[in-house]
Amino acid sequence: MPTPARLHVAHALHEVFGERARVPDIWDRDLGEDAHLAQALLGLCLRRWGRLQAWVKPRLKDPDRGVPLGTQVALAMGLAQLAWLPGVGDHAAVHEAVELAATRDLGFAPHKGLVNAILRRAAKDRPALAAELEALPAALDRPPAARRALEAALAPHGAGHGASLGVGDELEALWTRLQQPPRPAFRSLRGEAPDGLAPDPDLPGCLRLEEGAPFPRPWLESGAGMVQDRSSQALLAYAWDRPVARILDACAAPGGKTTTLALRHPGAALTALEVHPRRAARLRQTLQQRGVAAEVIQADAAEWLETTEAAFDLILLDAPCSGSGTLQKHPEWPWLAHDDLPRLTGLQRRLLAAAAERLAPGGLLIYAVCSWLPEEGSAHREWLAEARPDLRPAEVWPASLDAPAPGGALRAGFRPHPLRWEGEGFQGFAVARPR
Repeated sequence: MPTPARLHVAHALHEVFGERARVPDIWDRDLGEDAHLAQALLGLCLRRWGRLQAWVKPRLKDPDRGVPLGTQVALAMGLAQLAWLPGVGDHAAVHEAVELAATRDLGFAPHKGLVNAILRRAAKDRPALAAELEALPAALDRPPAARRALEAALAPHGAGHGASLGVGDELEALWTRLQQPPRPAFRSLRGEAPDGLAPDPDLPGCLRLEEGAPFPRPWLESGAGMVQDRSSQALLAYAWDRPVARILDACAAPGGKTTTLALRHPGAALTALEVHPRRAARLRQTLQQRGVAAEVIQADAAEWLETTEAAFDLILLDAPCSGSGTLQKHPEWPWLAHDDLPRLTGLQRRLLAAAAERLAPGGLLIYAVCSWLPEEGSAHREWLAEARPDLRPAEVWPASLDAPAPGGALRAGFRPHPLRWEGEGFQGFAVARPR
């Protein structure tokens, strides 16, 4: 029987390539110390899936026939360990993959011998295997959805902007950057931050994990700090000096942005919406643990906004989206189906229209998505400008996030440059309602 770590990885790969579904956030929750191996192995398989399959194909008796998914998974996991995880012994990498191939629900037993033969040959020269895999074109690992996301990320900034590279070179540079596992960013909520966290020199209040430092899990579990991506922190570092008495976080879970809003505007009445019952319950627990006073309402945000008569001085609409900007954190993203974009863009526009109706005179509405695709961001901005001419663009973010600009210059759009900015791919805009 394969080890639990490898079984968890195999299940996750079947979810992605069999069901075209995301890897669940808690997929490795019960693994303990073995989670490190599982995380590394899953990341390698997802980021190198195309070239792993391409390396195997000419070594099959009938390359054009292909092999079942269970065989693909077993081979990919075995090869990834042999090529890129030197701490895993030859026998463990080969034997566990063969056992996985023989597993009824995750493998394909008739190919047990095939998996054994291919991996034993590969194990004879692991450096050569790694070199052969790295020599294969990087484009094998990015299906059309990934290329579209990369092109959308770079398009607003212009070819060579800030990097002195051509369009193709910029795309390759961005893809290379996104293949490195992201460094987590944190924010302290109370007391001293633990050793191993250092201030981010470019983003006040942001903390980064120093190299070799342990992940600060006890600090996070105590509610004294939280994980929050650099882009999320920069988004909420908006410049706004008008009075804020009523705040709405329209899509609030898991609660990081809600927490930041409460810290930025102490004393304001804060309402947080979350449609899923379990996520709403978790949101209440998280906010309580952090000492954040908020009214958490479990409701569909669009329906609630369209029926309430409440008005807010500040509305944050971090809308459901494709998640293309999270490609670095979710390397499975390029391999998903992506057939629900029309539904998502329709929902985003509905939410945006409803939120605009609930904005009080003198109030600020911030719209954001963790996506680079124009139909999820800039297209909505243009539509809102025509649909609601009474709203005015609000210049609340440093222009330097987007492009070089004179010191102190602000913009109404939020779009960090993907080659100069370390963080998730966010885009957003802000509008204000005049008094």
